[in-house]
Amino acid sequence: MTYSGSGLGLLSDERIDISERLIRSEEDGLKSLTDPVTGLGNLRRMKTKAEKLIEQRADDPAPFSLGLFNIDRFRPVNDLFGRKAGDEILSQVALRISAALPEDALLSRISGDMFGMVLPTCFFEKDADRVGNLLRDVFTAPFDLGERIVRMSASFGFCQHPFAGTTFDELYDKCESALYQARESGPGSVRVYTHQMAREMRQRTQMEQALRKAVAAREIEAHFQPIVHLQSKKVTGFECLARWTDAELGDVPPSDFIPIAEQAGFIDTLTKLLFEKAIRCAKEWPEDTFLSFNLSSVQLIDPTTAFAVLSMVQKMDFDPRRIEIEITETAMMSDPRTAAMIINEMRAVGMRVLLDDFGTGQSSLGRLRDFTFDKVKIDRSFIAALDETDEANHIVRAIVNMCQALHLSVIAEGIETAAHAAKLVELGCEEGQGYYFGRPANAQETLALFSQESVLRDGYLDCTTTANGCCGG
Repeated sequence: MTYSGSGLGLLSDERIDISERLIRSEEDGLKSLTDPVTGLGNLRRMKTKAEKLIEQRADDPAPFSLGLFNIDRFRPVNDLFGRKAGDEILSQVALRISAALPEDALLSRISGDMFGMVLPTCFFEKDADRVGNLLRDVFTAPFDLGERIVRMSASFGFCQHPFAGTTFDELYDKCESALYQARESGPGSVRVYTHQMAREMRQRTQMEQALRKAVAAREIEAHFQPIVHLQSKKVTGFECLARWTDAELGDVPPSDFIPIAEQAGFIDTLTKLLFEKAIRCAKEWPEDTFLSFNLSSVQLIDPTTAFAVLSMVQKMDFDPRRIEIEITETAMMSDPRTAAMIINEMRAVGMRVLLDDFGTGQSSLGRLRDFTFDKVKIDRSFIAALDETDEANHIVRAIVNMCQALHLSVIAEGIETAAHAAKLVELGCEEGQGYYFGRPANAQETLALFSQESVLRDGYLDCTTTANGCCGG
C-alpha cells in the first residue's frame, strides 16, 4: 500500500473509490427497499419500520396500527386497459394515499394491487376505522388515464399492536384477516381486527378442519330441489344443492361452508364429490329430466374446469345434454376471458349454461351481450315482491320479454305461494322453483318421487310430503 507523507491516510484516488462504493452500496440498499413502479417502500421496508417501533415500545407498549388495502376489481381494469395503465393507476393511488396519511406514517406497496401502512400515532380501533374511511373517500375521484377515466375503490383492514400481536408476522396475519373480512363485506369496506373477529376466525378454523374431514370421508350430501314447467305443470329437472351435517356443528348451511372450501383451496375436491353423487342419482331419473349444477367463482378462473366436468360426465356415462350449469355474474367477472372459454366449451358438448341471480349485478345486461347463455334465472328478490309492488311485476315482465327476444329461456326462483306461480304464468315465465313446489330432498327421497304418484298433484310436487331443506328455493 502507498502512504502519503508521514501520515497513514489513503491516497485521494483510493478515498474516492471507497466513497463511490459506499454510495453504490447505499443506492443498492435503497433499491432493495423500494417498489420500482410507485417509488414507495416495499414489504421489507414496512417490516423494518414496524419492527423498529415494536423495539422502541417494548418497555412501554404504546399502541400503533398496521393497515393493508387492496384495490377492488383491479385485475379486470388491468386486463382491459393494459399493464401500463395499471401501473399508472398504482402510481396515482400511491400519490393520493401518501398525501392523505399523517407525516409519520409509512405507505408501502406489497405486491400487485396490495398496499401496506404503518401508522405510529393511530392508537385505537376507532382511530384506525376513521383513517380507513378517510382513505376510502380518497378513491371517490376518478383516475385519469389520458383519454379515459376509470373509477376504483379499495377495501381496508387494520390491526393494533400489541393487542393483535407482538411481532410483525403476527400483526401482518391479523391485518390480512381484517382485510379478508372487508373484501367479503363488499367493495369499499373497512374492517379492524377485534376480539369478535378473533372469535370468528377461531370458529372458521374449527369449521374448516371439520369440513376437510367431511369431504375426505365423503360426508357432503347432494340434495335436490324440483324445477317445474309453469304452464304444463311438469317437473322438468332438479337443482343439486350441497348439504352438510356435522356431529358437533350440526346442520351447516352451504352459504357458510362453500366459501370456506373456496378460500381454503379444496372447493374442487368438494365439487367433484358432489357432482359424482348428483350424477349417480340423476342416472335413475327419467331421461327427459335434467340436472342443474352450480359452479363456483374459483372454478371459473381455472381453464381446465370444462375438461374436468366433461371427463366426469363421460366416466359415469351420463348424457351431457341433461346437464345445466349455473353460474353467477359475480363469479364470471374475476376472469371474464377464462369464464367465456369455459362456457363455450361446455355448450359445445350440449350442456346448457344458465346465468343465476339475474337482476342483482351491476351490469347484468352487459353479461347477456358478452357471454352466450341458454337460460336466465330471475333472482328471488323480484319474485318475493310480486304481490307487493307493481314495479316488481313490470321488471319481471321486462326480463321475460327481453329474454324471449334473445331466445333465452327464463326460470324464476324463490316461488313460495300459488299466487306467485299464477302471476309468473301470466307474465310469461316458463319455469320455476321454490318451496311451493318442494323443498330440497336427499337422493333417495327424490328418486322415490318418480314412483309415488300420490306425491304428484297435476305435475306439481306437494311440498308437504317432501323432505325439509333450507335455502336454494
